[in-house]
Amino acid sequence: MNATSARVYVVEDDDAVRDSLQLVLESVGHSVATYASANAFLEAYDADMAGCLVLDIRMPGMNGMELQRKLNERNSILPIIFVTGHGDVPMAVEAMQQGAVDFVQKPYREQELLEKIARAFALDKENRESLMQRQVIESRLQSLTPRELDVLRLMVEGKANKVIAIDLDISQRTVEIHRARVMEKLEAHSLAHLVRMVMAVDANLLQARPEAD
Repeated sequence: MNATSARVYVVEDDDAVRDSLQLVLESVGHSVATYASANAFLEAYDADMAGCLVLDIRMPGMNGMELQRKLNERNSILPIIFVTGHGDVPMAVEAMQQGAVDFVQKPYREQELLEKIARAFALDKENRESLMQRQVIESRLQSLTPRELDVLRLMVEGKANKVIAIDLDISQRTVEIHRARVMEKLEAHSLAHLVRMVMAVDANLLQARPEAD
């Protein structure tokens, strides 16, 4: 994600509030997309949307929490800031337990909302960079042969080359060759770096593949 692709997505059924909020956000340099209903946003939703979602909790039809649940079902990582009335605070707390990053009560100070949006943008950037790195690591892991994966698993367990050779019934020199290839393919600078990369991805990727010679 970069600064130009990040956007504030506003879902608010009140036309006047929605238009006013758009003006405020654009006046400080934000790119803004507005939606009059949760359904309208859900129809437009794409996993590549970056930035944050400012979402009214009470709306006719699908309410904010229902939209949040549907986004969670789609594994959305777009941070959500709920806009609530005074009586909606318990709902907002529940929404945060379901993954929302913050909420702001009406009537809210513009600066307060802008600060929350800035934090949500930073979180979204961090999450997307982490996801991208994970995908890179997964791709590198998929490039390993079954035997290299065997060696990798034992490396991550901290076993020495001699022990790996015994466990896999291969020569220590063969272990050294596989170990070097693992480090090269994963672009790891050290064993500690290798372990951190492996721990950052789904352990299922390290499950045994069909044995190779």
